[in-house]
Amino acid sequence: MEVVTSIRKMAQKREMTYKSQQKLLGVLFSLPALALMFTFLILPVILAFVYSLMNYNMLNPDAKTFTGLDNYVRLFQDKIFFTALKNTMYFTVLVVPLQCGVALLLAILVNKKVKAASLGRVFFFSPVVTSMVVVAILWTFLYNVENGLINHVLNFFGFENQPFLLSPDQAMNSIIFMSIWQAAGFQMMIFLAGLKDVPEELYEAAEIDGANVWQKFRNVTLPSIQHVTGFVLIITTIQAFRLFIQPYVMTNGGPSDSTKTLVFMLYENGFQFRDVGYSSAIAVVFFLVVILSSLILKKVLRQ
Repeated sequence: MEVVTSIRKMAQKREMTYKSQQKLLGVLFSLPALALMFTFLILPVILAFVYSLMNYNMLNPDAKTFTGLDNYVRLFQDKIFFTALKNTMYFTVLVVPLQCGVALLLAILVNKKVKAASLGRVFFFSPVVTSMVVVAILWTFLYNVENGLINHVLNFFGFENQPFLLSPDQAMNSIIFMSIWQAAGFQMMIFLAGLKDVPEELYEAAEIDGANVWQKFRNVTLPSIQHVTGFVLIITTIQAFRLFIQPYVMTNGGPSDSTKTLVFMLYENGFQFRDVGYSSAIAVVFFLVVILSSLILKKVLRQ
């Protein structure tokens, strides 16, 4: 009995040693990823919060002084900040449902078993793989008041030339239309993957019950891809909040700050005016806005 007991103890010790080695090996393999995550995600957030409490100009880095919440007080007294926040929210509220709706419609179209489906996927996805800077420049020419293709088409149908990017009332809507065209293909591919997992038997059963196209979409398609839809809505919302390239290339935040966003304002103060403290305060507030919006959206989708 003593021999059996000692053998069991030795086996338990070996097993514990093996598990410890496995845990240590797992930690070692995780260290590079954790180091990169800390360097590029966690550390910038910490530094942004620290710098937001300072008067720190990039041109004079040795003159950093602690100012407490002065940058935040200045931020919430800045009318441009509220204009940028309003523009960002306006863009997000319009782009997210419209872009996801267009993407779902395109996914349903290319999911059909027809010969042109593969060509449609390439056609609809091609703007996504094109650089946003190139797309923005292209659409700037399309929106040109005098020589733009869109105004030529409007003239053909008897409409007058539209100012588009030169009008405070039309500039953001013009960017929204272009952004939906450019990015809907990405969400389309995610929806398409979700549609592929919907069993055909459900559609056949619904058809036997006499369901029409809308009833099959509402009672079969939407419930079957609800998790995919939630994921697409969240990532589209985060991407919409990050709007920067389009207004930077197409309007430079104008006219009359009508396309200036929070990220544009952050870039302007941080890299043009070199005011690191103030831009860090904008970054912190922007981070909180995105987190809060994502949590609210997640709660709404869960309900």
